Amino acid sequence: MNPVRKKRLLVIMVIAIILSVATGLVMYALQQNINLFYSPSQIATGKAPHNTNIRAGGMVVEGSVKRHSKTLYVSFDVTDFEHKVTITYQGILPDLFREGQGVVAQGKLDNEGVFQADQVLAKHDENYMPPEVSDALKSAQNATQKKTATEQSIY
Repeated sequence: MNPVRKKRLLVIMVIAIILSVATGLVMYALQQNINLFYSPSQIATGKAPHNTNIRAGGMVVEGSVKRHSKTLYVSFDVTDFEHKVTITYQGILPDLFREGQGVVAQGKLDNEGVFQADQVLAKHDENYMPPEVSDALKSAQNATQKKTATEQSIY
């Protein structure tokens, strides 16, 4: 092989190795910062990872909000009208947080199936629904309608 070509090949190989390492480091950094959204049905069926930062959301179940009298600890249930997930949070809830409204919580799912939230986001408009929550509610509603149609066709 010609010495000039040999040198070019060596330079190209070094650049390829540096790009591969840089791409690997970027992918590793992004993996730790990505918070995927899971609906209550996905969490209840075990599709959500445990002890990993994720987002969960749905409608706050009426009458499920329980506040500790001396601390800022609060727990509430979130549903997509098919399954429920209990969310616990230590802190001040957003002003727009209400029962029967859509919320998105960011945190980790513990081994007991309770979602430990680090942050709770409430909708900021009466007509606004977080897109992830809206999609989860629609898919749960479609699953319920299919189940009902199947049950009616059997009878």
